[in-house]
Amino acid sequence: MKTYFGYIRVSTAKQGEGVSLIEQKAAIERYAQKGSLSLIEWFEERETAAKRGRPVFSQMLTLLRRGKAVGVVIHKIDRSARNLKDWADLGELIDSGVEVHFAADALDLNSRGGRLSADIQAVVAADYIRNLREETRKGFYGRLKQGLYPLGAPTGYLDCGGGNAKALDPERAPLIRFAFEAYASGTHTLATLSTELFRRGLRTRSGKRIGRSSLSKLLNNPFYAGVIRLRTTRETFVGIHPRIIAPWLFEAVQARLQGKLVDRVQRHDFLFRRLLQCATCAFSLIGSRKKGRVYYRCQTRTCPTTSVREDAVEEQLSHLLEAIEFSHDEIREAREMISRTMQDAMSDTRVHQEAVDLQISGVQARADRLTDAFVDGALPKEAYLERRERLQLELASLEEAKQEIGDGWPELRRRADRILELLERLNYAFELAPPAKKRLLLEELTSNRTARGKNVVFTLWNPFQALLNTHFVHSGDPHRDKPRTLALWYQGEIAKLEAERRKREEERKQRPQPPPGPPQRNAI
Repeated sequence: MKTYFGYIRVSTAKQGEGVSLIEQKAAIERYAQKGSLSLIEWFEERETAAKRGRPVFSQMLTLLRRGKAVGVVIHKIDRSARNLKDWADLGELIDSGVEVHFAADALDLNSRGGRLSADIQAVVAADYIRNLREETRKGFYGRLKQGLYPLGAPTGYLDCGGGNAKALDPERAPLIRFAFEAYASGTHTLATLSTELFRRGLRTRSGKRIGRSSLSKLLNNPFYAGVIRLRTTRETFVGIHPRIIAPWLFEAVQARLQGKLVDRVQRHDFLFRRLLQCATCAFSLIGSRKKGRVYYRCQTRTCPTTSVREDAVEEQLSHLLEAIEFSHDEIREAREMISRTMQDAMSDTRVHQEAVDLQISGVQARADRLTDAFVDGALPKEAYLERRERLQLELASLEEAKQEIGDGWPELRRRADRILELLERLNYAFELAPPAKKRLLLEELTSNRTARGKNVVFTLWNPFQALLNTHFVHSGDPHRDKPRTLALWYQGEIAKLEAERRKREEERKQRPQPPPGPPQRNAI
């Protein structure tokens, strides 16, 4: 009696737990009993047939080529292959004399008609997979554009079902926040941070310590700062899930990760470590503890800056922060002024976008008329294709211009909100913050910290420097102009974005255009 293999397959391991494999096997056994076929070995697989290189399927084909059986019985064509390469491999076996039977399809693969029917069904199965992939991709990107993450929740979040944003894990989210703050402070390497997180209770699903590689991926994931980034395509989307950390903290961590050459543990966690610079030689001041006080010294012997005391620098910084601190009412007023400024800017944006939309509609109308002229025979094919290409290029340029309108404004609004968050009770928050958080705030507020003699001069980033200047107004209330100054800075930043947009628009207009086509009768 001839011997045959039996091949059964489901797409996923979860499907394999059901009755699909059992039903396939029963149908093949009935077919074999009816045709007096002897089944000597079963090949069972839990993997999609759309994917090439299935190990069990490949092993079975190898054994068939070696003549270990005269043929194989499969439940249906789509159980064997849903990609044309695997179907071609089966076809080669059939051509070499191997018998391939399908229990649910009465097909004679040795006849021309039966082989053609099988080929058609295989092509339909492959097309079904292509369509399924496309529809899945549309749904996947649809969720991403809504700000939803359709995959499993990262560490620190909980899944809340389809169509819902991820929720914070009350146990792990604080540990994730600690990981970012600790690494950004420079007091931990990946190895020491992994140990500390394990001590605090953050573990893998199997209860083990998070490795350095996994911890690096975690710290590089912008999801914790409110941004969804796809690992394969690097595309980003704004998420609606609650943030664990602020964007500025994520950027600080990235700066540490990218600039770190070797891992080393800091022996001393001085407040102004590597933050103060000598005004003469531009080298960093080195901290040391003498007689219960911390001093920062320049190591260049010829420099006049011998040392500055940490408590004196901190007191000087405290006075500086008091000068730019806002009250609750001033914060509210500033938010209202910035909101009005943003509304005006968005109104201008809508005007620009509507103007571009009109241009796009005009180009699309010209394309429709061009197609009508070609269909009516009023335009030769060569001229039609040439003009259609020019219109498509023009349309792509307009779509690019529309997308660029308002670019950068959401990030600018987030930056303004962060500035207001810093300005409210700034000095109080700085005094209560741990040293690592103080250093992060200092880097975010100041662009330069130079020591000359016994004093340190702090240069603030804008708009903090502009707010500091208003403190020294000699006539009138020194706090009166603060919200207005902040709003003027915000208007200036919007003006910069608008200038960049106009510059891009001018550059786009100056790009070389394709030459016009030859004049034709009834030209569009």
